[in-house]
Amino acid sequence: MNASHRGRWLALLCLLPFALFFILFQIAPLAWVALNSLNTPDGWGLGNFSKVFSSRFYLQAIKHSLQIAFWSSLIGIVIAVIGAYSLRQVDSKLRDFVMAFSNMTSNFAGVPLAFAFIILLGFNGTLTILLKQAGVIEDFNLYSKTGLIVLYTYFQIPLGVLLLYPAFDALREDWRESAALLGASPWQFWRHIGLPVLTPALLGTFVILLANALGAYATVYALTTGNFNVLTIRIAAMVAGDISLDPNLASALSMVLVGLMVVITLVHQWLLKRSYHVAR
Repeated sequence: MNASHRGRWLALLCLLPFALFFILFQIAPLAWVALNSLNTPDGWGLGNFSKVFSSRFYLQAIKHSLQIAFWSSLIGIVIAVIGAYSLRQVDSKLRDFVMAFSNMTSNFAGVPLAFAFIILLGFNGTLTILLKQAGVIEDFNLYSKTGLIVLYTYFQIPLGVLLLYPAFDALREDWRESAALLGASPWQFWRHIGLPVLTPALLGTFVILLANALGAYATVYALTTGNFNVLTIRIAAMVAGDISLDPNLASALSMVLVGLMVVITLVHQWLLKRSYHVAR
């Protein structure tokens, strides 16, 4: 056996633990959920999915999940783009501090985040009272869909900054200078050069933020104690059996969540191919 073959077998051997881990903790659970989603009291079939899509309650959960994920991701990525670009223009010490802070806040979620927002923006929260006294707002309900979008946006922004910051390395300063010498305005530079170069990173980050929001559970549960109707709350409720125990229906809802992510990913890939053709 020559050196190249030995190197190939060694690489495959090193890959084996990862492959086993991936199969045991990714593929096997997904296959188990998919199998159980087809298990109904009347036998195997699509009865659970029929129940999901014929119920206004579950359709509302899907709608709320998509709305919160979309708007929090959209607002988050807009602010993250501005933040990541601004970090390129500031002192390195301030940049390092903001990146470290973003890294910390991107993991600040769940019960601590919900508690912090209740203190700040609850019905009697500090900021809520101050904004009401200043006449900026008349009423704000943190426990509504709007409140959840604000809450989700908070942990979307630092994640977006961390993901988009390296993407700006692709923008070379001499491109901007060349465009300016040729008479291009800043808007024309971003329209014809900057945004097309950043498009793959923007689309990829947006998909990650959508997945991050669609799969969030601890934060919304801690804030609303499970009373707001989103997919993750419904899945957990049917598995825990607080009101009704139906793990097979929970599996069907989980597959709906997986299906949403598959559709989003396929659209992302289609937009990427389209952006590459436009760039050419």
